[in-house]
Amino acid sequence: MKKFLALLLSLVLLVACFTACAPKQEEKTETKTETETKTETKTETETKTDNPPAEEKVYIPVMAKGFQHQFWQAVKAGSDAAAEELGIEIYFDGPASETDIDVQVNMIKQEMAKKPKAMALAALSTDAVKEILEECAEKNIPVIGFDSGVPDDTSGAVKATAATNNEAAAALAAEKFGENADIVAAMQAATSDNPVIIACLSQDAVSASVTGRTTGFVNKMKEIAETYQAGKVSVEGHTKWEAKVSDPAIIIRVEVSATTEATAVQTSANTLLNLKGLKAVFCSNEGTVTGFLAAVSDGEDLADGGKYADLVVAGFDAGSAQKNAIRQGWFYGSVTQDPFSIGYNAVKMAYAAYNGESVSDVDTGAKWYNSENIDDADIALLVYD
Repeated sequence: MKKFLALLLSLVLLVACFTACAPKQEEKTETKTETETKTETKTETETKTDNPPAEEKVYIPVMAKGFQHQFWQAVKAGSDAAAEELGIEIYFDGPASETDIDVQVNMIKQEMAKKPKAMALAALSTDAVKEILEECAEKNIPVIGFDSGVPDDTSGAVKATAATNNEAAAALAAEKFGENADIVAAMQAATSDNPVIIACLSQDAVSASVTGRTTGFVNKMKEIAETYQAGKVSVEGHTKWEAKVSDPAIIIRVEVSATTEATAVQTSANTLLNLKGLKAVFCSNEGTVTGFLAAVSDGEDLADGGKYADLVVAGFDAGSAQKNAIRQGWFYGSVTQDPFSIGYNAVKMAYAAYNGESVSDVDTGAKWYNSENIDDADIALLVYD
């Protein structure tokens, strides 16, 4: 009996031991499996979170005709704004002088070595960059002209140009003359016996920008004048724009100086100032503004009580002397190009062309400024010295 009880107790202890040990072995196995799983998961996670190589930014050089002048700095500001907006990289540069053709060519060659996706270019000489343009066409690198652009390109590389429409810009000056109460009253009261003269002073009849402005002003001013004196508006002074009528009540006089030198422009300004019936003068660029101001004692003759106090004068572009004439109230106002818009649109168009989008010429606009708005934020950037 005692042997039987001892045997039974041994069996009970054996079963208890087996029961107690079995779960521990299973737990150990599960723990090992969990650790392996975590290790595998960690490995997978590390693989998934490895950063891929950074994507290379689109690179577009913007090659200007100059760099130091505030006009080009405003173009650069517009270019930078477009690049930031698009998330691309640009490089803006130009020679110290707008006569340094070889310097600009070398600059462009250096940028071509960087394999740009597109280019914006204001060429000092189209002939000088002919081979570069042909290379761009061969490599399918689209080129966007800006400011004066790349005139007469034959390579096909230049897809469009971002520039001022000079005719439209000068027409803005004529429109402002049409809003001037004194000029309007003079046109209304004009007769063939006492015609009113509204003049356009230009430094040449050759360059595209100046001739475009002269044409834009003359055409718009004639259109406005015809509303007051139908059939009695005569365009005189230069054969390129001449459209004479008999017995005019309003004469739009185009005066072109013999040369672009300041003294020659001053002589032409004096010719206008001696005309009976002269009511208003539009100076079509900064050079003619300089010459005209020299003819009126640096502007003082236009001040209240001055010799030409009743004369209404408008200019084009900017410069310190012209800005002073505006602030003093000697000038009615002036038209400025929008260099910020030129740079902005040039980069936007170059990027669009790189992406295979169709692009076309863009008029970057012009703005009228006077003593009231010359220091406004949207004008101050555009009226450079």
